[in-house]
Amino acid sequence: MKVYFIGAGPGDPELLTLKAKRLLSGCPICIYAGSLINPAVLEHLPADAERYDSALMSLDEITVVFQAAQQRDLDVVRLHSGDPSIYGAIREQMNELDRFGIGYEVVPGVSSFQAAAAALCTELTAPEISQTIILTRTAGRTPMPEDQDLLKLAKSNATLCIFLSAHKIAEVASTLVDPYGSQCPVAVVYHASWPDQLVLRGTLADIGAQAETAGITKTAMIVVGWALSRDIPASKLYDAGFTHEFRQGRSS
Repeated sequence: MKVYFIGAGPGDPELLTLKAKRLLSGCPICIYAGSLINPAVLEHLPADAERYDSALMSLDEITVVFQAAQQRDLDVVRLHSGDPSIYGAIREQMNELDRFGIGYEVVPGVSSFQAAAAALCTELTAPEISQTIILTRTAGRTPMPEDQDLLKLAKSNATLCIFLSAHKIAEVASTLVDPYGSQCPVAVVYHASWPDQLVLRGTLADIGAQAETAGITKTAMIVVGWALSRDIPASKLYDAGFTHEFRQGRSS
């Protein structure tokens, strides 16, 4: 048997990878990430699949399901929201699987930061403005390493995609005013790619008030940086002076 750690994507079931959909459709046992998974994604499971909501389970309880599946030689899909490699808490699960000699595989998914960028119809990098994207979060139950404090990261003036911090939007904005400037563009995308998706656009000066009015306190991506502006230099990729050979050699 094998455990498949699968990224369910940000919410829209059509953003599942083909491999994820195939594995779900033949899955006898699924442990899924509670309300973070769109119920429409779970419709790909066989009608008789065993389903466990991990929001209600401890690591020990999840491990018990893995062990029981091993005894029955049944595969398990461990379904995480977004991409499991980002704040997925898969490391400790894999440690348990190693302890019991259970094999596993990771199937990547579309992350919420990518879905947020798509909702904004924007590019997170911009020539001469930002060629770096930082994926981070603010401290919560999980503390932040001191040298990865938000203000320290902001000194790079990179595009920031801030996870798990919707309840602190006003605090985040206040922290970032000094390195980015009060008029720096900011977007907040609630439930990116879900039917109830909500997009707020503003600046560091006003985004906190907008989020409070909208009642956004969870499951939202905060995107900060001057790359969100349209008034920036054009990419050199399609410059008339560039050769086709250069374009063909570019990858991303």
